[in-house]
Amino acid sequence: MVTPAPATPLETRLRELAGAVPDPELPMVTLAELGVLRALRVMAPGRVEVELTPTYTGCPALESMAADVERVLHDQGIPDVTVRTVLSPPWTTDAISAEGRRKLAESGIAPPGPRGAGGPVAVDLAVRCPHCGSTDTKLLSRFSSTACKALRRCEACREPFDHFKEL
Repeated sequence: MVTPAPATPLETRLRELAGAVPDPELPMVTLAELGVLRALRVMAPGRVEVELTPTYTGCPALESMAADVERVLHDQGIPDVTVRTVLSPPWTTDAISAEGRRKLAESGIAPPGPRGAGGPVAVDLAVRCPHCGSTDTKLLSRFSSTACKALRRCEACREPFDHFKEL
């Protein structure tokens, strides 16, 4: 296996800019914080290739993510930007950074719990209410405003909230 070359200063700067693009469905987190920006490489002067991994196959936000990344890089003077979708390895909620999890909770969305060391997702999850902190919550719907979130209600404070599903 060939070890990839370390990122150049230009690649690092462009990756930071692309990574700062907000997720179209969860605008409180960036693509980097969500963990969907997999790679950025300068292929030649003025030519960049970006790899994005969707949160799930068929994610409708992927097209918008790609367009936003292209726009940001075009604004930096990169005329030729190719955004590729990479499905392997698949994205998991473990890719969400600690800052991304903090921002989700701060926005009233219960962040996903850890999957564990490569093991399956636990079936009986204790989901903490982002409003009051109680774990006495009830699933109202397996789907919420997006397919990657579920709708729950806290039995302690009675507030409804979204829960980012563990994958």
